[in-house]
Amino acid sequence: MVTIVGLEKRKAADGKEFNVMNLQGSVEVAISKATGKPYLTARKSSIPCTFDEVLAKSLIGQQLPGEIERIEVDEYEFLVPGTKKKIKLNHSYRYSAEPVSISEVVG
Repeated sequence: MVTIVGLEKRKAADGKEFNVMNLQGSVEVAISKATGKPYLTARKSSIPCTFDEVLAKSLIGQQLPGEIERIEVDEYEFLVPGTKKKIKLNHSYRYSAEPVSISEVVG
């Protein structure tokens, strides 16, 4: 399941504003490459919507079926929040309404 955790206004290339719902997946345990220690994290993504601000805000906290999956993308620079450190990434996350099972990936 994925939870709607927030709302943002964004601008399209033509200058028009639209609303985007921020989504968050389940809590996961990850292992730090730097320290080798475990930490908790959750995948995040966003999806555009046609809702006005009032309706979109009322949906915060609701859950949607599916998951947030990791996808490979062209390399880009990312500024680590709260620091001045830039890192290069070649993945992103997107919402998938139909979760992919391991048997579909391997089989």
